[in-house]
This record gives sequence, structure tokens and C-alpha cells, in this order.
Amino acid sequence: MSLLPDKNPHEPHDPPVTRSRWRISPVWLVPLVAALIGLSMVIHTWLSAGPEITLSFQTAAGLEAGKTPVKYKDVTVGTVSSVALSDDGSHVIARVSLARSARSLTRADTRFWVVRPRIGIGGVSGVDTLLSGAYIGVDTGLSKAVRTTFTGLETPPAVINGVPGTSFAIHTGDLGSLDIGSPVYYRRIQVGQVTSYNLDTDGRSVSVQIFVNAPYDHFVTTDSRFWNASGVDLSLGADGLKLKTQSLATIVAGGIAFAAPDSSTAVSAPAGTHFTLATDEHTAMAPPDGPAQYIQLRFMQPLRGLSVGAPVEFSGIDVGRVVSMKLDYDPATQHFPSIVGIQVYPQRLGPVLDKLPKLNGDTDQQAALFLGSMVARGLRAQARSGNLLTGQLYISLDFVPNAPKVSFDLAARPVTLPTVDGSFEQLQEQVASIAGKIDRMPLDSIAQHLDTALAELDSTLGQVNGQVLPATTQTLQQARQTFGAAQGMLADDSPLQQNLAQTLQEIQRTARSLRTLTDLLGRHPEALLRGRTGDALPAASGNHSGTDASQDSNP
Repeated sequence: MSLLPDKNPHEPHDPPVTRSRWRISPVWLVPLVAALIGLSMVIHTWLSAGPEITLSFQTAAGLEAGKTPVKYKDVTVGTVSSVALSDDGSHVIARVSLARSARSLTRADTRFWVVRPRIGIGGVSGVDTLLSGAYIGVDTGLSKAVRTTFTGLETPPAVINGVPGTSFAIHTGDLGSLDIGSPVYYRRIQVGQVTSYNLDTDGRSVSVQIFVNAPYDHFVTTDSRFWNASGVDLSLGADGLKLKTQSLATIVAGGIAFAAPDSSTAVSAPAGTHFTLATDEHTAMAPPDGPAQYIQLRFMQPLRGLSVGAPVEFSGIDVGRVVSMKLDYDPATQHFPSIVGIQVYPQRLGPVLDKLPKLNGDTDQQAALFLGSMVARGLRAQARSGNLLTGQLYISLDFVPNAPKVSFDLAARPVTLPTVDGSFEQLQEQVASIAGKIDRMPLDSIAQHLDTALAELDSTLGQVNGQVLPATTQTLQQARQTFGAAQGMLADDSPLQQNLAQTLQEIQRTARSLRTLTDLLGRHPEALLRGRTGDALPAASGNHSGTDASQDSNP
């Protein structure tokens, strides 16, 4: 029970408290929508953002943060976000933000380079960047691995991945004028280019990588021959002056050419096949040399003009080359002979090898025996002059008529072939002998006698000019006068001609009378004794007149 009195419900008391709800003003809808849009953009940017990679270059030429694009097949796939110098200052580091669609470009073997205007021996590239500015080019790789740090190329790659074609390796003694981008020719048509080169591990040769575009790559067979087509091939032979070059570009930038022998039936070479680079087309297309035979030559004469690489000829056929030259000393004669080493390739003789005696068993011994028989027949080595202007010499293996017999050791190694003095030295000896004979001639006495004879001849000519010639001139004038008088006498109206005509008439009449007399005596020979009778009178001829006939009839 409550001690307090109940309140009267009708009595006045405090009014009830009414609580109202908080409502958002429509003004706040605008920033809310803007925030939602920004959030969506951030989410979209985060979802569409690609990887970030780091590229290192030697210089920052052409690179600008926030402006330099990254292009793949002329499509922008990223932008350079920053460019900074490395800690050691040796290179620059460019950070690139790639698009999400360019994630495949982060393969381990992807290549990056700066595309800018370049002028080189291979031509002009990057001309379009003069207006649009430099950009970073990309060549995607084929590796499955992924990375974010790359080393940029300083020059654009010669071949882009994915281009149809085949790569081959060529080995050469030196690079010469070849360079990356040098053309590769087949029948004077450019079918590829040099992509790279590097020095072999032994340091004695260079490996050159070439790429031949499809469909020309199937012309490279296992029997193809490659040669250096750089520069100009100038030769002077019996047919005149010949000038050969693949193109004008090879004169400046160098180049490689290849071909296969006409009789070749080899198949297409697989990728990565190794070939050897020859110095010229003639050497490349020559038949295989086969194994070489080393022969030593010993010359007692100086060999100025002979050098390593000089040809060795047998009966005018190039069968080898000089590989070494050195000086020796002979204590017995106290002379310094020259020792020349040559390599001979018997296969260069061609079909002649089939007609030579077959070598069975010990081939070295059989070859020595055969060579010994050739030496007995006069086979000798001789250093001959190949060019009188330059004095260059070559080795000639030929048979010398009436060559003196020499000892030939079949068991000696290396085989030493006997030699004879060179033709040029013989010519020098002959010239020296002639000069000696001329020197022994009494030239002073001959000159004195010749001077006396010339003086007498001069005196004689003086007499001829002073006496003989005037008399001869006078005689010719008298002969001319005589001939003129004779010509006047023989003229048609001259007395001599008239007298001669009368004389001829008289002779004609006399001949006619004699003919009449002979006719009479032929018919009446007794008329010589009895005289002429009436019946013995000859018939008057057409040339006789009646008066003559009556005169002849009188006794």
C-alpha cells in the first residue's frame, strides 16, 4: 500500500516528450554520388592496371616521364612513368607502367629498345619519330618465364620474333666489313640479313648468325656454299677486265652470298646448320679439296716476293698453296737456304687421279714411291715470277728437261722435293752474263774506228755533192735533149717519116716483082736459058697495068 496519495488523473501534469527522426538532406546526394563514382574509378583503375617493369638503358635520349609511350605493333601498351639515374651512374633506369592487356609482354626473352631516327650504313630508320617523338619498341619473346627487369637494346633488332624464316650459323676467320643488318644474297636477290655475331671461345674464328626469310630459306641446302660478297671483285685475265659485285650496298655495308653447285641434289638445311664462309665465289664453288699432302722445298736462292698463301701450280693447274717459310743454315756450305712448306691437294687434279697407279696398303709409302719415280723423270719445284710489275712469286711443280739426277730419300718425313733455280734468277744471270760480255768488248777502240770511218764517209759525201752530182745533172740534161731530138724525128710530119714511107713502098714493089718472077720460073724453069716466050708470059695480075704487060712481052 502506497503511502503517497494517488494523483487525480484529471489534474494537470508535464506534457509528453515527442522524439523526431534524423533525415538526410538532398544536398548530400551530390558528394555521395561523386564519391561512389571515384571509388568505382579507383576500383576500375586497380583492376585494369597492368604490371610495372624496369628498363635500363645507356642513356635517356628520347625518354621523358609521363610522355614517352611504349608501343607493340604500333599499339600503345604503356607509358614511361619515371626516368632516373642508377646508383653507380653507369646507366639510366626507366619505370614503365604497362596496360593489363600487355601482361604477355613481360616474358623473360622480350626485347625493348628506343625507336628514334637513326642513320647507318644499312639505311635510315625511325623517320616517323621526327614528328611524333621517340617511343619504346617491344618484341615479345617465346619464353614461359616472366620477369619485371630488362636491359634495353641500344639498336633495334635485325629480325623480329615471329617473322617466317630460318636462322643459320656461318664460321669465318674474321668479320671483315660485315655488320648486323648486312644483306644476304641469293642470285643477287636479297633474301636475308646478318642478325648477330660473336667471337668463338678459342678466339680464332667468328660465328655469324644470319636469318633467311621465307620462302627463300628452302634454297639453303646442306650442300650450299657461302662466300663474302663485300666490296668489288676485280680481275684481269685473258678475256679482259672483269668487275663483279652483288650490289652497291655490299660495297659499303658488306654482304654474304650463297649458292649450291649445279649438280647438287641435297635437301633443305635445318635451322641452325653451320656453314663455312669462303673469301670469294671462285673459292666457294670450287670442288672439295680433300686431304692435303705436306711437302717441303729447300731453295738455295733468296725468295723475295714469295709469301704465305702463294699458289702452287702443277702443269699450269692450281694444286695447292704455300703454308710456311723459314730460313735455315747449312754449315757445310755456309749458306742460308730457304725452307718452304707447301700443301698439295691431289683431288684438284680431277679425272687424272683415276689414271694414276692405285695406292694400296701403306698409302704414304706408295705415294713416296710414286713421287720418287716422278723425281727420276725430272719433277722439280721452281719459284717463278707471277707478275713482273709487283715481283710476286709462285711455286711451280713441273718436269725439267735434262735435269741432273739428285738423291731422293723416300723415308724422310716430311717429304722434301728437289728444286731448281727460278726462271727470274736465270734471267738475271743471263742478263749479268751479257752485261759482262759487253763490258769486255773494246768499246773505246770501236768508237775511235767508228769516228774515223764517219769522218771519211763525211769527206766522201762532200766529194759526191761537189763533183759527182753536178756531172750527173749535166748528163741527165744532155740525155733529155737527145730524147727530145729523137721524138722530133719520129713525128708524123718529119722528113724521116716521109722517107721511111717511100722506102717501104719501094720494098713493096720489089717484093711484088720477085713474086711474079718466082711464079714464072715455077711454071717455065727453062726460061732461065731460052728466055721468055709468048706463052710463058704470066697472066697479068690485078695489080699490073696494061702498059707493064706489053713491056714484058717484048723480047
